[in-house]
This record gives sequence, C-alpha cells and structure tokens, in this order.
Amino acid sequence: MGEQPYAWQEIPRQPGSLLSLKHTRGVSLYPQDRLYQEMAFLAYYLHWSNEDLMALDHWERRRWCREVSAINKKLSGDEKKTFELR
Repeated sequence: MGEQPYAWQEIPRQPGSLLSLKHTRGVSLYPQDRLYQEMAFLAYYLHWSNEDLMALDHWERRRWCREVSAINKKLSGDEKKTFELR
C-alpha cells in the first residue's frame, strides 16, 4: 500500500522557509523566540492582549505581522519598523 500524505504536507511552503518539508521531518516546533518576537510586535502595534495573541493560529499571526509591517513601511519609509519573516 502507498503511504498517504498528512494534510499538513499539502500546504504550499516557500523553499527556504522554516516550515519547508526538509525542516518538518518528525516532530517540529515553531521556535519559541520567534513566537515571542511576533507576539511582541503585534502587541506593541495593535495593543492586543496575550490571550488574543495566543488564540491566533500560526498562519494568521504571521499574516498580521506582514500587514502591520506593510503599513509601517508605507507610512514611515523606515525598514526598521517592519517584522521581516524569513
């Protein structure tokens, strides 16, 4: 019998991403430092509570970081106020 892929394996990923298939063999956790950086960034700019931030799933949290970064970059022209996702 052929091996069935897990649902997460069907999600499109960027080749160098931490979530690319080469990085997700076995048990893989999102780096804790990265999680806190994203949460601090959103809390600072959006004034959301810890509970609200923890309720976001990974993809939604990263999307909000991209959106806030785009607004900051557009308004200020300052690259330092963005949260670059690698």
